[in-house]
Amino acid sequence: MHYLWLGLLVVSSLVLLFMLVRHKGAWQWLGYAATHVVIAAFLLYFVNLIGSHYEFRIPLNLPTVGTALVLGAPGVLLLVGLKIVFV
Repeated sequence: MHYLWLGLLVVSSLVLLFMLVRHKGAWQWLGYAATHVVIAAFLLYFVNLIGSHYEFRIPLNLPTVGTALVLGAPGVLLLVGLKIVFV
């Protein structure tokens, strides 16, 4: 069963790569996505840099970067608010 899932992953990755190479608009979309990931990580790093003076940190992991990626600056404020309320 493990080899079945691995084979499905490889085949779907190859199909995705083929679709990206074939369509020019996909490269532009990937560039926008990469830019947003970098901006989200930078915003979280900036919050951690300022928060280090107050012993306040938000971890840089997939869920927090994903929240900042999708929601932008309001997402970072949401993460700060959640950290303050629940910790």
